[in-house]
Amino acid sequence: MSFSGGMDSTSVLLRLIDEGYKIDCLSFNYGQKHIIEIEKASENITYLKEKGYDITHKIVDLSSAMSIFRSSLTDNEMIVPEGYYEENQMKSTVVPNRNAIFSSIIYGYALSIVASEDVNVKIALGVHSGDHAIYPDCRPEFYQSLDDSFKLGNWDSERVDFYLPYIDGDKVTILNDAVKSCINIDVNFDIIFSNTITSYNPDSEGRSSGKSGSDIERILAFHELGRRDPIEYIDSWENVLQNAIRVEKQFKDEEYRERLSDIQYDVTRKSATEHPFTGIYWDEKRDGEYFCICCGHKLFTSEMKFDSGCGWPSFFTEDENANIEQVEDRSHGMHRVELRCSICDAHLGHIFNDGPVSKGGQRYCINSASMDFKEE
Repeated sequence: MSFSGGMDSTSVLLRLIDEGYKIDCLSFNYGQKHIIEIEKASENITYLKEKGYDITHKIVDLSSAMSIFRSSLTDNEMIVPEGYYEENQMKSTVVPNRNAIFSSIIYGYALSIVASEDVNVKIALGVHSGDHAIYPDCRPEFYQSLDDSFKLGNWDSERVDFYLPYIDGDKVTILNDAVKSCINIDVNFDIIFSNTITSYNPDSEGRSSGKSGSDIERILAFHELGRRDPIEYIDSWENVLQNAIRVEKQFKDEEYRERLSDIQYDVTRKSATEHPFTGIYWDEKRDGEYFCICCGHKLFTSEMKFDSGCGWPSFFTEDENANIEQVEDRSHGMHRVELRCSICDAHLGHIFNDGPVSKGGQRYCINSASMDFKEE
């Protein structure tokens, strides 16, 4: 496996131990400014060996070859950008062809193991969906193409496969998986993750800045899980968390303004209400599913919809995984219960106790502008 010493690859390592693999880790020195990640990787290997897990760890020096590449991660004349991890400026952190180079070396190493040990080998990587927007060499189609090319160019390649357990997940998925693995293999989660670093611009003492795009993504994931990140930041956890939340909110607001219509933005982000009998779904009768217009989270199905006569789409229950948040609302001189998306905090509407008694008596009164309908 490729073992950077970051959060993602460390989670993959824990997963592989849990699944019982014999593991060879390759870490790469490619002249990265955050080269302390290799030191962190070695610290975790030492800790895991003390816990009884025998892991081979090799460090490959590519610093000379990759010094000719231009990236803010390797070029001292370029500044690592700060901000949200999906912002366009984060493209400067792409190291040209990095994952293709790493994968080529790992693939060659895997074929060497096949030849010497007569075993099948999986190449495990921690790439995930959160990387896809900025890093094209983290996308599933890239690895499918790479796998096809490697199989064409090598003997015994039928005995080597890529293993990408998080390719459709995100940082929260990864952390949740790591929590389970730590329990299963009896290692301390906080010790393991205090020996990781995700920051692209740590200070001279190796402390994470808390402001690079990779930091922001990590901080938000720990917050989503209700955990405090055990690594040391330049600032306090409370301050780096508040900064991450602020940065995400600002980025998302700009993205919503660009993507949503005026009424969709006003309803979901400003808690406005569309006029009755004007929304596109108030009289919708087709079979299908309703999703949050902002984040795509599934909210309702057509089987839950009923005609309440109120002029807004009405549902007697929500999808079992929707987890729609209910918030006390005393605006406009009224006492109501507001409904908000549990994923992106979009305002959806309100809930009342005048729904069909046979269905539980609730009426989810939802703005059409807050939803996207997909016909079955």
